[in-house]
Amino acid sequence: MADGEPSGAYREFKALVEAADRKFARARDLPLYGGGDHHSRKAFKAYTRLWRLQQDRRRDLVAAGLRRWEIGEVASRIGQLYYARYLRTAEPRSLVGAYVFYEAIYSRGYFAAPAPANASASAAAGGGAKHQGLLIRYKELRFIARFLVVAMLMRRAEAVDHLVARLRSLVQESKSAYPKTNFKEWKQVLQELDRFLKADGAYKGSRSLRYDNLFDSYASNLASIARFHSKRVLKLKEAVLTSYHRNEVKFTELTLDTFRMLQSLEWEPTGSYQIAVKELTENGTMSDQSGPSGLIDIHLSTEISDGNLPSNPQRAIIYHPTVSHLIAVLATICEELSQDSILLIYISASGLADQNAYHKYASSSSSRLRPASAFSINKPNSHTGSDDHVWLGPRGNGGPNNLYPEDLIPFTRYPLFLVIDSENSHAFKAGHT
Repeated sequence: MADGEPSGAYREFKALVEAADRKFARARDLPLYGGGDHHSRKAFKAYTRLWRLQQDRRRDLVAAGLRRWEIGEVASRIGQLYYARYLRTAEPRSLVGAYVFYEAIYSRGYFAAPAPANASASAAAGGGAKHQGLLIRYKELRFIARFLVVAMLMRRAEAVDHLVARLRSLVQESKSAYPKTNFKEWKQVLQELDRFLKADGAYKGSRSLRYDNLFDSYASNLASIARFHSKRVLKLKEAVLTSYHRNEVKFTELTLDTFRMLQSLEWEPTGSYQIAVKELTENGTMSDQSGPSGLIDIHLSTEISDGNLPSNPQRAIIYHPTVSHLIAVLATICEELSQDSILLIYISASGLADQNAYHKYASSSSSRLRPASAFSINKPNSHTGSDDHVWLGPRGNGGPNNLYPEDLIPFTRYPLFLVIDSENSHAFKAGHT
């Protein structure tokens, strides 16, 4: 009976992992806008049950063969769910939850595994063990990349510096330990990261990009705001952020423009909130006091809230969309927009597409060009050619990926705040087209 008990716990753990992974896959594959948050809640519930099982029966599980990287994988999935919730809802507490889980995984070395140091060690370990070691190494690399994004958003400069150094050394170690494996994509990740941090620089102690009620409010505007609110109270509830440039500065799928903009749409937490976050992320709960598993409280982020500030607007961050995809996202969000809500659209894109492709497209299909808009007929300021749009598309592709001001007119039925970051932004000015 005693001999079968650990294997029974391990079988239950494996069954829960498979069920939780299926729910996680469904939540991960859904876009971070519109409906679908119930899949995230289901995944959270599944991992809550899984995490409690490994805490309550960790000795039996370890005795049955549970490995540290398996615990790290569960904790990493929880961190990813927190981060996805932050991207969807802009709740600061969800970002804190992701940071706490990632920091715990990192400090306890859940993914750390000794790599084979030489040929004899590799032969002794066997091909299967070496292959598994390589898979765990990839898990660790991906985990550190995710942790870096969260640390940058949390403005943890020391953590960012430490993680960058660790990622760089880990790539070098991996090349030496697995010489037959090509880590070219991770060298490219390091190059992107260096460019991103060099271009940003904001995480190095400068003032936050988030809106600070103490420093960013202007008393002279209060009277006009009060007069406006007496007629209609509108609130910024939704934002769509996208960026598409050739060779743009980015890390993973977060471009520098959207990284800055998403912070600009958040309130800077107040002092009491910051103290609570600091205590949570820097106190003794981060020390390993529970052997192989660790006691990470899965409900920790629900205990943190900043009641002194309104909620941040929800955001949809779209990486390199096509024009049709962007319009579809806007239509989906507008379907659920309430009457008192403002939709903010931020588009950072070039107005200079591949000129050769553009002129070839224009000359070969002049009779099939878009019909002249009623908004631009006989207007002296009307623009033609290549300065009346922004360009969303891969290199060498022109006309179908041009976004024109007329494409956004259907969404002006709703209160709309439009930000075009482009050399052709003048084409989107009201009354200009």
